[in-house]
Amino acid sequence: MSELTRMTATQIAALIAGGDASAVEVTRAHLDRIAAVDDRVHAFLHVDSEGALDAARAVDARRAAGEALGPLAGVPIAVKDVVTTRGVPTTAGSKILEGWRPPYDATIVERLRAAGMPMLGKTNMDEFAMGSSTEYSAYGPSYNPWDLTRIPGGSGGGSSAAISAYEAPLAIGTDTGGSIRQPGAVTGTVGAKPTYGGTSRYGLIAFSSSLDTPGPCARTVEDAALLHAVIAGHDPRDSTSIPAPVPAVVEAARRGATGDLTGMKLGLVTQFAGEGAEPGVMAAFRDAVDALTKLGAEVVEVSCPHFEYALPAYYLIAPSECSSNLARFDGVRFGLRVGDDGVKSLEEVMSLTRDAGFGPEVKRRIMLGTYALSSGYYDAYYGQAQKVRTLITRDFTAAFEQVDALISPTTPFVAFPLGARTSDPYQMYLADLYTIPTNLYGGPAISVPCGLSEGLPVGLQVMAPTMADDRMYRVAAALESAIGTLTPPAL
Repeated sequence: MSELTRMTATQIAALIAGGDASAVEVTRAHLDRIAAVDDRVHAFLHVDSEGALDAARAVDARRAAGEALGPLAGVPIAVKDVVTTRGVPTTAGSKILEGWRPPYDATIVERLRAAGMPMLGKTNMDEFAMGSSTEYSAYGPSYNPWDLTRIPGGSGGGSSAAISAYEAPLAIGTDTGGSIRQPGAVTGTVGAKPTYGGTSRYGLIAFSSSLDTPGPCARTVEDAALLHAVIAGHDPRDSTSIPAPVPAVVEAARRGATGDLTGMKLGLVTQFAGEGAEPGVMAAFRDAVDALTKLGAEVVEVSCPHFEYALPAYYLIAPSECSSNLARFDGVRFGLRVGDDGVKSLEEVMSLTRDAGFGPEVKRRIMLGTYALSSGYYDAYYGQAQKVRTLITRDFTAAFEQVDALISPTTPFVAFPLGARTSDPYQMYLADLYTIPTNLYGGPAISVPCGLSEGLPVGLQVMAPTMADDRMYRVAAALESAIGTLTPPAL
């Protein structure tokens, strides 16, 4: 393995800026790494070698011309396949979009290109971001570099696996109910969900519009903060985008890295204090809480009584919005079309296309959502779930009047074996038990490695108030300074 691929994004950027390596050398090293190991990891659905090298050459040319470049110029990145990329296949992990090449870039991709970051390719994911393991990808699962018989998390397991396997220093994920943080936790990487509306959803293939949030995946907290700063900010093309300055996330991460949390008050969520979690996960979490206390933080218990209803509320709200969003995939305008023989009606073609194009989990959620929104059931199901969402938001508001941030384990268990939960959807849904409340609230949250259980990574989650993204980075960086980063076994 090239030493270039083992470096953090911060180290790579400094190397390129100092003239000790070119963007082309760095990009080629990562493409070589992908070629060497991705047949075992399956992190990527599409590798854009030519496009990545062209972008790297442009960075080198601009630097040679004396242009001022951004802090991550020349640092390669992988992008989750739910984000549109002009001319590059974007499938959302589904057969219904197989081979589709979008005619435009998502806003966050435009910002990556403007920052001079070569895009290595598109990463694997559960179909339309519906899943917790990548096992619902129409193109087969990704594998956890810590143990290739286990899941790398989901839905963005491809992005987390790519980082953990040193195929990319940075990646873009999306988080609807934990799909950045949960993969980060089980692969020993850092995954951050920004405040909802803090990063643009324009060009993001929608699953649940009131929850979907693009965010950074990295191997260190500072790297995640640097990527966050690149992709965040107001976008007039996204009606949910917040017209406010991006919080000072990079400065907060660097301040946290000094290891001083004096004056910070952290709330330990009583409802997430161990029920349903593996003993090894809780042991690693408790050790991390002790480390935070030694760094000067005051840790107190905080009750958020409605968090226990977050999982059922989410699985009414998200499927309801999914049933509406996925109605656009009709076999008429783009994507797969089945049965169009000139005889069958539009309705028959639409039905055949959706039957062939959507996988079992997508069909399950569409049916759940359509039922919850149907006449006579809307108030009883979707309406009630939205009321619970309001109560959860009030829990967060009350908690943040007492503490600066909340902490919990990121997931109740370490990476489970492939195939262990696909026959039991409820057990699969439990992977997001601790991450879902933040999505319903809309605030930022980050998962940072906090130790090992049975030789597999455990993540600690830091949750902060809306638009206080800098606060979560400070706490996460401080913990990282005390515990260090995790290194997976060599592939």
